[in-house]
Amino acid sequence: MGKFYSALFGFFVFFCSLAQDQNQGQDQKKSFVVKFIDGAINPDGILDEEIWAFAEGPSGFQQYFPTDSVLAEKQTEIKMLYSNTHLYVGIKGYAEGPNYNTRSLQRDFRGGGIDQISLVFDTFNDNTNAFLFGINPFGVRREALITGGGGEFGGFTTSWDVKWKGDAKIYEDYFTAEMAIPLTSFKFKEGETKWQFNSYRLDMQTNERSTYAKIPQNQPIFGLAFMGDMIFEKGLGKSRTPLAFIPYVNGIGARDYESDSDLSNFKVGADAKISIGNSLNLDLTVNPDFSTVEVDNFITNLTRFEVALPERRQFFVDNNDLFGDFGGGRDANPFFSRRIGIASDTAGNTIENRIIGGLRLSGKINRNLRLGFLNIQTEEDSGNEIPSNNNMMLALQQKMFSRSNLGFFFINRQAIGASDFLPEDEQYNRVIGLDYNLASADNSWIGKVYAHKSFQPDNNDGNYSLGFNIGKNTRYVNAFLDIVSIDEDFNSDLGFIPRKDIFKMANIVQGNFWPKKGKINRYQAEIFSVVTWRPSLDFLYSDYFLNANVGANFNTLEEVRVGFQKRFVFLVNDFEPTGVDGAIPLPGNTGYHFNNVSLSFESDERKLFNFRIEPSFGQFFNGNRYSVESRFNLRFQPKVELGLSMQYDHLELPSPYSTTDIWLISPRATITFSKSVFWSTLVQYSNQRDNLGINSRLQWRFAPLSDLFIVYNDNYFVDTFMPRSRSINLKLTYWLNI
Repeated sequence: MGKFYSALFGFFVFFCSLAQDQNQGQDQKKSFVVKFIDGAINPDGILDEEIWAFAEGPSGFQQYFPTDSVLAEKQTEIKMLYSNTHLYVGIKGYAEGPNYNTRSLQRDFRGGGIDQISLVFDTFNDNTNAFLFGINPFGVRREALITGGGGEFGGFTTSWDVKWKGDAKIYEDYFTAEMAIPLTSFKFKEGETKWQFNSYRLDMQTNERSTYAKIPQNQPIFGLAFMGDMIFEKGLGKSRTPLAFIPYVNGIGARDYESDSDLSNFKVGADAKISIGNSLNLDLTVNPDFSTVEVDNFITNLTRFEVALPERRQFFVDNNDLFGDFGGGRDANPFFSRRIGIASDTAGNTIENRIIGGLRLSGKINRNLRLGFLNIQTEEDSGNEIPSNNNMMLALQQKMFSRSNLGFFFINRQAIGASDFLPEDEQYNRVIGLDYNLASADNSWIGKVYAHKSFQPDNNDGNYSLGFNIGKNTRYVNAFLDIVSIDEDFNSDLGFIPRKDIFKMANIVQGNFWPKKGKINRYQAEIFSVVTWRPSLDFLYSDYFLNANVGANFNTLEEVRVGFQKRFVFLVNDFEPTGVDGAIPLPGNTGYHFNNVSLSFESDERKLFNFRIEPSFGQFFNGNRYSVESRFNLRFQPKVELGLSMQYDHLELPSPYSTTDIWLISPRATITFSKSVFWSTLVQYSNQRDNLGINSRLQWRFAPLSDLFIVYNDNYFVDTFMPRSRSINLKLTYWLNI
């Protein structure tokens, strides 16, 4: 292991030299002046106020797709003004005609294939974190947080909510939009005179994507390495953010048919958001309720390991990268917020563990130092032998060089009170660690070095999680190397660690070819390999995965891929992949070689009907597997969107092992009666889970970020079609600024 530690240190020094040597992300930086006004502008989308003639703003948008070497064919003009309380934005986007695409009228849209414009504000000029505000020609709004530089491993979170106003109006060959964004929606240094800014627009009629600051096509369109400057006419004052108090009441009628128990309840709770200065947020919650959070999508899991699902709960969203981006997200994430409020009962089933309350303090201490502190208390459930736990994390992140940073964290999960059912070795779990994150100024180099150590009662020797990765991104070649070492005794109760006792090496090499003429926008070839060893078993060669694929992206947005996968798995323990009751498991202490081929096609997402389909066929352990994954979407815009996702897997293992068909079918319907009334229904059928689930949610946004929900959930056993559980919620939440 000494050589591994030396390599970690060597890569740290190498990363620092890469970050230090990089220059500005773009050669000539654009800029504009935002002028100060005393009055207010009504954001009705019409741009009829005379004061707009006084304003300046971004213009001269560059094409990002289908090429990145010319000015946009359909230009966009943006003007900005600001007062003591608001930033005002006026937008005029030229188009071929009034036939714009949208998925629905529901707020927080995401995805390609629709007309939209987004504005990105880097208020601390660090090219790492930013606020995004977007609008489409129908006046539908969204806001999002961009973290991690918006690069390959960056975050894009649309579940962040903040109050602001905006609208749009459609004309024959252009649309206009207006935004009025309270300055309290941003975080910034008092007296600041400059923010970094970029904007990107998707124009589906011209089939063009464009940006204010030029971004190469091999970089993400919302990447923060390429920005312009917005210069304020005079320094920004102190942000006087009001206290946001968000109470709720929830009446629940529920029944668990498996245990024949009535779970009806009436809940009351509240969240509060308090700004500390211009740069820190304090979030408080008492008896939080997440019953109206969008349900997780079912997945078909044919592996031996747990699969991570995204965090959707609003309380955990703001500055979540400060807590959740340590380590390796795929293999060794020491903090995974979904662990909080979830536990296992005495039968090993996953159940909710009520959160009593908690707080989160997060944001900037100064221009270069970020702070995150989280403390949440969960309830004791003695019937299921679940203790009350205090869950705490402290994180610090210091910016280094242009866009890199050094992070430190400490995690503590501590059982509270003496519980007779809790073993002594589970009283607490603590993890400490350091991460250095590399991001060069032009985002051509990315990487990470990290070292984490866990502490448990009577188990403090070793317990390391170590790793480094590095990637190089150019227009024609992308390459990435990732090495991870996780000790068999490393443990993070609040983390996502699907496998321990591994030494793993993964690498990707991808080549891109950009034709100058024809229907193809880009040809792509990729080789991705992963090799895993087991250190505690004398570095047993445990797993090997090789994926080679070639594909093409068309100018008309269709995509086609052909792939070949080669795998080796050494089963240390017996494993039964089919899920058939009474099936004989595949024997452990045995190695299995199996290969398969796949083909995928994705249609033009601009069309009202679009789809994706991917059949694959090949071997599976000592048998065969045939699979088809597909997705279909149909829009009756602007108010109705219908979707259907399906996955079929036929597993055929030789006698005496099992053969089975696994189905996952998920139809979805979203109806937006207006910009304030939405109805969505998701049905999920999975015979692997033996569950048919129905989630139907009616939402009325009667005031800004204040909602009335009616949520119906129903679950049935697949084989017998007998009910498992059923609930209906009537929930009222109100956002009150004090």
